[in-house]
Amino acid sequence: MKIDKDSIFEVSVTLVFSIILITILLTHIIYPWFSWTASAVLLLLAVANLLFHRVPDRKCPGGGKTVTSVADGQIVEVDRQFEKEWIRQDCIKVSTYMDFFDVHANFWPVDGTVEYFKYYKGRKRFAFSPKASEENEHSCTGIVLPDGQKVFFKQLAGSFARRIVSYSQPGLQTKAGEQCGIIKFGSRVDMYLPLDAGIEVKKGDIVRACESVIARLR
Repeated sequence: MKIDKDSIFEVSVTLVFSIILITILLTHIIYPWFSWTASAVLLLLAVANLLFHRVPDRKCPGGGKTVTSVADGQIVEVDRQFEKEWIRQDCIKVSTYMDFFDVHANFWPVDGTVEYFKYYKGRKRFAFSPKASEENEHSCTGIVLPDGQKVFFKQLAGSFARRIVSYSQPGLQTKAGEQCGIIKFGSRVDMYLPLDAGIEVKKGDIVRACESVIARLR
C-alpha cells in the first residue's frame, strides 16, 4: 500500500497538526479525561485521513476486452442510457457509489488510448442524486481500445468531496489496473459501455477497483 502522490502534502500536514495538538493536550490540560479523549479522537482522524488516501496494491484481471472497475464501492445503477458528450449513442451505464470508508483512488478500466478529456467545475449535490452526473464537479474521460471500441467514464464529486484528481490527457496510453486519479471524499463513478458488452455486475453488488470485472466487450 502507498499514499496517493497528490495527497502526500495534505496527509503530512494533518499528521503534523494532530501530533502538535496531542502534545499540547497531554502536557498543558489539567483534566486527564479530556486530554486523553481529545487526543484519541485526533489520532483516529489522522489515521482515517491516512487510510482514505491510500492506494492499495491489487492484481488486475483486466486487459484485452475485459473492463474492470474504476472504483471501490456499490453498484447503484445498471441501465441503458444515451451518452451525449463523447460516444453520442445509447450505451450501458454502470454507476459505482463510494462512501467515506471506500478506497477513493481510481484505476484505468481498460488498455487503450485517451482520446477525450474534459473537467467541469460544478455543484456539490449528493453523489447518488440523479442530477449529480450533470451538475456536480466532474471529469470525463474517453478511451479508445486497440480494436476501436470506446469506453467512457465520469469521476463525480459528492456533497463532501473536495477535489477530483485525474491523470487523463489526450494521447495518454492507459493500462488496466494502474491508477488514473483520486476523488477526495464521498463520490461516484459512471461508466458508459457498448450496448453489446457482457455486463457482469448488477445493482447492489459490491465491487473493488482493479479486481472486479464490470463487463467483457464483444
